[in-house]
Amino acid sequence: MSNDNLNELFKDLEHDLDIENPNLGHEQRFLNKLVKQNKSGFNKTSGKTRSLWKPFLGIAASIVLVVALVIGRQEDDDNFRDLANVSPEMAETQDFFTTSINEELNKIQEASSPETKILIQDAMKRIKTLEDNYESLKDDLTESGDDNRVIYAMISNFQNRINILQSTLEQIKNVKQLKKITHETSNTL
Repeated sequence: MSNDNLNELFKDLEHDLDIENPNLGHEQRFLNKLVKQNKSGFNKTSGKTRSLWKPFLGIAASIVLVVALVIGRQEDDDNFRDLANVSPEMAETQDFFTTSINEELNKIQEASSPETKILIQDAMKRIKTLEDNYESLKDDLTESGDDNRVIYAMISNFQNRINILQSTLEQIKNVKQLKKITHETSNTL
């Protein structure tokens, strides 16, 4: 804004501005009201004490909540059984499958490329579905009391996951070979 515009603005608002001075002793009356209010209802030390405890109460409540969640989580883990809880042999079987699945997942990550992205995403969706099914089988195992049919279904679930991952690796390999052949053909022409 230019100075002319500002001057015009103040001239227009001249009658609307409050330019009166307060009555004599206004500041002292205001201070007296504050002191009176302070004496009658608000104790400085209790206000400070109360404000010091608030953060500690929040921290204590957070700690209690975390401990409760950890204990609850451990109880939930104890309530659900998996293959490792059935027998030492089943624990070895579960470890074998878990290790194999992790190795296959690492191979897929190493072989990942923009051309195979959709393939890998599809495989991961199928693996996620099988993992969800496995969680349901863990519930079934707990309820059935180590029923052999549930144990076989859990082993089959692991095998299906490995099959999906191996099939995906094979498809990735085929895509890369096809890309290589296409690239060589286009270079020779």
